[in-house]
Amino acid sequence: MVNGKKLVVSASPHLRSTTTTTKIMLDVIIALMPALAASIVIFGPRVLAVTATTVITAVLSEYIARKVMKRNNTIGDLSAVVTGLLLAFNLPVSIPLWIAAVGSIIAIIVVKQFFGGIGQNFANPAITARIILLLSFAKKMGDWTAPLSWRTDAVSTATPLASLASGETEGLPSMLDMFLGVRAGSLGETCALALIVGGIYLVARKVISPAIPLSFIGTVAVIMLIAGKGNLEFVAYQLMGGGLLLGAIFMATDYSTSPISFAGKIVFGIGCGILASLIRLFASMPEGVSFAILIMNLLVPHIEALTKPKPFGTVKEEKTKEAAAK
Repeated sequence: MVNGKKLVVSASPHLRSTTTTTKIMLDVIIALMPALAASIVIFGPRVLAVTATTVITAVLSEYIARKVMKRNNTIGDLSAVVTGLLLAFNLPVSIPLWIAAVGSIIAIIVVKQFFGGIGQNFANPAITARIILLLSFAKKMGDWTAPLSWRTDAVSTATPLASLASGETEGLPSMLDMFLGVRAGSLGETCALALIVGGIYLVARKVISPAIPLSFIGTVAVIMLIAGKGNLEFVAYQLMGGGLLLGAIFMATDYSTSPISFAGKIVFGIGCGILASLIRLFASMPEGVSFAILIMNLLVPHIEALTKPKPFGTVKEEKTKEAAAK
């Protein structure tokens, strides 16, 4: 008793929140809706078929996997729905539906459930599944459809980054088209406006910290400014082209596969930006966001070890030894 008040001693954590995994995932789903709506307008109603396939397969895969493994079922936390949505956003609209379903099975069962489920996977499930599909079905994964062509006959075309990589600058979309998403690309990566709106919503809801997206995108901007010899148009195409905004805002910020500390987030974002830029500039493929995030996912334990904050009130070992010697 202190001043008539009872002191209660308990184990941490001492600060608790009413926020749940389900609420967080619901916010992510809401934040993805503008990009989904834009995708339907740009690429047509088949977007719904691809998205429904990945989401339904992801939920069923999680349900069956948890049953087989005799674990409590977790489909109610909506994380499988988010994985399905993100995977769909990383696929071309022309992808065969069976390949989309295979991607969801890989993401949920192989990447997520084999390692214990949500919070225990070492890599982002949607990104890993996309990379596996890209390596396994390269032709189908690179079959890009021209924007708005669904109203007539679907026409295959190159993405802006592919055109830049090959030196073909003629016929590139305007800056306005890039911002609004009227360009070739994966379902959810094209509309910069929709992705930014979703990102602002997540930051406002305190679901994500802006540290990773800003350091990721900022690093790419600086490197591309140097590589483009100060050409701001080149930088703009690099920032709005490919899956940079989608990856930086919605995938690199995954709780399970990104650092916890602020310093760790900055290091993680800068690392993603450097790797994505190097792949874009020097590798045989025009895009590198997915590979960059996956590589940095693997380095997260080391980043957290190096950026771990010092516990309050501790004394450095060297000082302790000096005091003991005296």
